[in-house]
Amino acid sequence: MTTLQEWFEKGIPAKEFIETMKVNKEGLQSVYERFSVSEEDRAFFQEVEAKELRAIVITEDWCGDAMMNIPILLNIAEATNIETRMVLRDQNLELMDQYLTNGTARSIPIFIFIDKEGKEKAVWGPRAPKVQEFVMELRKDLPAKDDEHFEAAQKELFKKIGQSYSENEELWHEVYVSIKETLAKA
Repeated sequence: MTTLQEWFEKGIPAKEFIETMKVNKEGLQSVYERFSVSEEDRAFFQEVEAKELRAIVITEDWCGDAMMNIPILLNIAEATNIETRMVLRDQNLELMDQYLTNGTARSIPIFIFIDKEGKEKAVWGPRAPKVQEFVMELRKDLPAKDDEHFEAAQKELFKKIGQSYSENEELWHEVYVSIKETLAKA
């Protein structure tokens, strides 16, 4: 079995991943440029930096959650000196299947924080709890899957969620707080 250290080494540097994106690139870059970490968190970031963490991000460029979450992680990573590498989910199911959501779903992104020896210290993803609540609240109005209107309604829902992810700074803040809580335990 491949170790987390080996997965990290196989991963694509974040900047390189973003350059090769075909879907959601503009959205990801827009969130990255408009979001910034809080100066008030400087002491916290120094504590995290002292842990010498690195991050493996299981993702795909088509993922709306990744479009919002990754730029926030990258801002935190810059403030804490966390080197971040991307591993594509669909080409690396061996890793993905170790980090299933609720034991069944290959939901992404997943952030695996490892120490300098390659030991797992914390895992985050695919959504901050408040973001999950937001999505579930929107989903409750979808028709049943066997309803003839389901597909169109779901497409419209995904569009609405994607728009919220790229514009709603409250959601960004929830992701930021949630990732910080995870890093505090690392």
